[in-house]
Amino acid sequence: MTDLIKLAKECPSINLTVTAGELLEVVEYCVQTTRKELEQQITDANTETYPSPDQVAKILDVDKSTLWRWRKQEYLVPIEVGGKRRYRMSDVKKILEG
Repeated sequence: MTDLIKLAKECPSINLTVTAGELLEVVEYCVQTTRKELEQQITDANTETYPSPDQVAKILDVDKSTLWRWRKQEYLVPIEVGGKRRYRMSDVKKILEG
């Protein structure tokens, strides 16, 4: 099955004769591969990370003093993790998305 996909990628203009069973195998393989990729993307998106103030300032392209002002305005409030100030990446993404 993967040989068939490899062949199709290497020679996209080749004409092939395949059985319905072989075609079904390829479709099922493609669906399973796509499902795994999507599940991984969803898992990655739902995993919360906690970047440092320096990292957040770089991500948002702002000065650290802007982060301080936003904290005072409760626009972007950090949390304490292990005695260090961190930001929820989900909060940072909300700002990036508008």
